[in-house]
Amino acid sequence: MAIYKHKGNTTDYVNTARLIQTKYLIPNNTNAEATLATLMYDYQDGYFNATSTDSQYLSWMWRRAPSYFDVVAYTGNGTAGRTVSHNLGVAPEMMWVKGRDSADIWTVYHSALGAGKRLKLHQTTAAEDDLSSFNNTAPTSSVFTVGSLGQINGSGGTYIAYLFASLDGVSKVGSFTHTNGTATNVDCGFSNGARFVLLKYYDQASDWWVFDTERGIAAGNDARLILNNTNSETSTDQIDPYSAGFTYDSARASGDIIFYAIA
Repeated sequence: MAIYKHKGNTTDYVNTARLIQTKYLIPNNTNAEATLATLMYDYQDGYFNATSTDSQYLSWMWRRAPSYFDVVAYTGNGTAGRTVSHNLGVAPEMMWVKGRDSADIWTVYHSALGAGKRLKLHQTTAAEDDLSSFNNTAPTSSVFTVGSLGQINGSGGTYIAYLFASLDGVSKVGSFTHTNGTATNVDCGFSNGARFVLLKYYDQASDWWVFDTERGIAAGNDARLILNNTNSETSTDQIDPYSAGFTYDSARASGDIIFYAIA
C-alpha cells in the first residue's frame, strides 16, 4: 500500500494498493475510486511508473507482513455480523475501511476506542459512538466483523480495508494521555526512535498529523503534514526525538491521543 503527496502544494493525497493497482482513493475526502495508469505495482522494490524532476513529492509505503500490515479487498453483502477474513495473523489494532465504488466516509477502528466507536480518516471529528460499523465486535487474528451499513458492507459494494498492528521493534499502534505543560514520552519499544508517526486526539476534534524522519523529527520545529486536508507542509514543534519512540511536546493541549508509529 502507498500514500503520496506533493508537500509544497495544496493538493490531495493519493492512496493506492497492489490489490487495486491503477486505481486510487483520496484519504482527505470521500470520493469514490478513480483511475491513474501510473499507479503500477509491477516491481519488487516499490510502485509507480512515471518520470518527474519535482523533488517535492513524497511517498510512504507499506508491505504486507504478518503481525504488521495487511490489505483486504472485499465485496459487501449487506448482512450485519458478516466476517471478512484477513492474513495479519494477529488481531488488527487499527483499520481503515473505504468503499471503492461510492462517495462515502473512511471508517477507522482503533483498539484504544473499541469496536463500539469510530473515527473518520478524512475528518477532524472526535471519536463517535458507533455500534453498527464493526457490529460492536472486536476483530480477531483471522477475521474482522462488519455491520450492514452501506459505507462498510453495502450489498454488492466494493471495499478495501487496511489493517495495522504492533510488531515488536518495528511498529506500534497505541494511545496516550497528554497534560499541557509536561512533555509526554511515548514508549513504542523501539531502540532508535520512530521514523514515522501518525497522531490524532480522539476525545476532541483534531487533525490527523503526519511526521517522518525523511522530512525531519528534531528537538524543535518539525515538518508536519495533515492527512485529512490538502494543506502543504508546515513547520511546528509538536513531537521530539525519543529513543524508545517519540516525545509529545509539553506546549500541546491536554487530551487523549491515538498514534501509529514505525521504527
